[in-house]
Amino acid sequence: MSDPVANLVASLPLDEDEEKQPALQELLAALSRKEVPVRALGRLWVLGSMPARIAAAYLCHWIRSAYASTDEKQRQLNETHLKAALKLLNGMAYLRGAMCKIGQFLATYPNVLPEQFYTVLSQLHFEAPPMHFALLREFVRRELGGDPEERFAEFETEAFAAASLGQVHRARLKTGETVAVKIQYPNIARTIQTDFRNLLAMLTPMRLHRDWDDLRAQFDDVRQMLEWETDYTREAGFLERGRAVFREEEGIVVPKVYGEYSTGRVLTMEYLDGVHVAEYLAGRPSQAERDRYGTRIMRASFRLAHSAGLWYADSGPGNYLFLRDGRLGVVDFGCCREFSAEEWEFYKDVSRAHQAGGDTFRRTMLRAAKLDPDADVNPEVAQLFEDMGRWYCDYLLHDGAFDFGNEAFMQRGAELTLEVGRRGLFRSMPVNTWILRQLLGLRALVHRLGSRVNMKALNEEESQGILL
Repeated sequence: MSDPVANLVASLPLDEDEEKQPALQELLAALSRKEVPVRALGRLWVLGSMPARIAAAYLCHWIRSAYASTDEKQRQLNETHLKAALKLLNGMAYLRGAMCKIGQFLATYPNVLPEQFYTVLSQLHFEAPPMHFALLREFVRRELGGDPEERFAEFETEAFAAASLGQVHRARLKTGETVAVKIQYPNIARTIQTDFRNLLAMLTPMRLHRDWDDLRAQFDDVRQMLEWETDYTREAGFLERGRAVFREEEGIVVPKVYGEYSTGRVLTMEYLDGVHVAEYLAGRPSQAERDRYGTRIMRASFRLAHSAGLWYADSGPGNYLFLRDGRLGVVDFGCCREFSAEEWEFYKDVSRAHQAGGDTFRRTMLRAAKLDPDADVNPEVAQLFEDMGRWYCDYLLHDGAFDFGNEAFMQRGAELTLEVGRRGLFRSMPVNTWILRQLLGLRALVHRLGSRVNMKALNEEESQGILL
C-alpha cells in the first residue's frame, strides 16, 4: 500500500471483533496471486456483497457510537469510513476491469466522498495490487511470440504500476532503449461485458424512471468506451497521433510506441522517468513550478482536442508524470474519444453560447440536458443547469491567473454535481459523460497541485479558429 493508506490503516484500533491491520495488508497482497474472475455469477456475488459489507460496517458504528461523546463519535466515524473504503478497495481490486474503473472515478474528485475513500481508492489509478507474473507469462508468450526474456534484453517480472485493465513492467530492448511494457489482464475484455450485464440487472428498478431510455443510452456508451480501452492497437495509434502535436520546447511529451513489441493486448512504449503527483508534491515544489505544471496539464488537454482531434477523457492522476528533467509526461491513451461531427458541433455550440452569455447560454445548457428551453421547465432546474455550466466554463473568461487551489471553487462543483444526482436528472447526451469526466479530472488534479493558470489566454491561444 502507498504511504498515506499504510498510515491510515496503521491508525486503526485492533479490536477483537474487527479485521486486523496485518490481515488487511495480507488480503491486498493476496490479490496479486489471484486470476481475474470471469464467471458472471462469481463477479455478481462479489459485486453484490460489497454494499452489504459496507452497510454492516456503518451499522456497527451506529451501535457503538450511541453513547459516545461528540469527539469520540467523530473518531469512530472516521475509522468506519476507512474500514468501508478498504472493503471497497479489496472488492474492486479483485474484480479489476469496469469495477476498478468505477473506483478510479470515485477517487478522482475531492469533496464528493469522505476523505478516507478518496485516499484509499486513489490507489486504483496506478497502485492497485498487480497480478503475479507467473499468471501472465503464458499470455505474454502467446502475444509476443516468445518469453519476454527472449524478446527483450532485460525484463522486470515485478510490475511497477497496475490499474484497472492491466499492469506495466520495465524492460530494455536489445538496441538499448528502456521501455514500459503494458500487459492487459487475461480475459479482462470479457469481464467488462459481464459486469455491465450484472449492473444492468441491478438497475432493473430504474426501468420505471422517466429517463430510463436516456440513462440506458449513456450506460451503453460507457460500456463501449471501456471495451475500446482493451484494444491496445487503437491506443497505440492515439499515442502516435498525440505525440505528433507537441513541440520539444513546450515541455510536454507523449511516449513513443514500439510497434514490433506491441499487439492488441500488449503495448510497448518509451519509458518516461518521472513520478506521480503525490511524490512530486512531497518534494515541496515552488508555486512557480506548480503553476508551470498546471499550465502544461491544461495545455495538453486543449492541444489533444483541438489539434489531434482526441478528447483525452481519463485525466486521473495516474496518467500524468512529472519527469525528472522537468517535462510533463502524458500517458495512457486508452480512454480517448474521437468526436463525431455532431458531437464536435455540440462542443462548439456550448463554447459559442458561453461567449454570448445571458439567455443564450441558459438555453444551450437546457438543450445539453435534453430539456426543451421553450417548454415550462422548473425554474430551479433551469438555474441548476446554468450554474453547472458556468462552473465548468466561467474560468475561461477569468482575467489573469485562475487559482485552482481555491477550496470554495471545488466545493461548489461538488455541491452542484451532487444536487443534479439528488434530483434524479439523468438526461444528457452521452458525449457529456466524457466531456465532464475530463473537465472534472483536470480540475481535481490542478486543484491538488494548487496551480494558478491563465486559462483565458491559454484557451484563446489553443482554440484559434476552432469556433469558426
